[in-house]
This record gives sequence, structure tokens and C-alpha cells, in this order.
Amino acid sequence: MIKSSVRSLYRIYCRATQPALAPVQNLQRVIQLCAMSSGGTVEAAIKSKIESSLNPSYLHIINESYMHNVPKGSETHFKVVVVSEAFNDLPLIKRHRLVNATLSEELGSGVHALSIVAKTPSQWSESSQEIESSPACRGGFGK
Repeated sequence: MIKSSVRSLYRIYCRATQPALAPVQNLQRVIQLCAMSSGGTVEAAIKSKIESSLNPSYLHIINESYMHNVPKGSETHFKVVVVSEAFNDLPLIKRHRLVNATLSEELGSGVHALSIVAKTPSQWSESSQEIESSPACRGGFGK
């Protein structure tokens, strides 16, 4: 039933959108629309994937899309603060790569920007535990 519904939506979407879009892009967009209509969100997917992959002792996800020139309610710009023992003995670049790999699907299908704060539990406990504000959007293209 679900597969036939997705196929039907896919056909309707393909007819209604630009024919220049590759079929895979059309299918990805239909899947996104189905997820949104069933109550799923990008933020929820990020939370679920990080929790299952990194088992964080602290996780804070901030949707920063409102700070950018995107439609209201967009989920395109995020900051994640992840505290996990999985980061022990890993340099910062490898921590970021681990988070990026965990969220590769989201980064490939709609998430435009991801700011990552990745700390070990000991680093987090020794820090002020305050999350720095992101800078204001400059309008893109270095404006």
C-alpha cells in the first residue's frame, strides 16, 4: 500500500515539476514530502541518527534556518552539540567526520549547513557548557 502510494505521488510530482530534474532527484523530493506529511522532520531524523550511532550523554540540536534567507519553517541550517564517549581519543576533525558520516543522508538531501560542536564527556564537564551563538547570516556569497 505504501509503495503504491509513493509511486502514485512520484508520478504526479514528476508531471508537475520541471522535466529537467533527474528522476532520482524527483524520487528524493517525493520521499521528503511523504516524510513531512507523516510528521517526520529533518531535526527528528538528526536526533534519531546521532542517538543511535553515537550514544551521546548530551545532545542539543538547534535549527538555525530562521537566521537565513529560506522559507519559514525550513530545516536547512543546523547546529549540533554532541557529547559522547565515542569521541574519546579522536582528534576534532575525526569527530566532525564521524558526525558528518552519521548524517550523510540529510547532508545530501536538504541540509545546507551543519555546525558541529563535538566534545568528550570530560571536555564538556570542564567547559562552561554554554553554546556559542552562530554569527548572523551575511546573505550568502560573502556579502
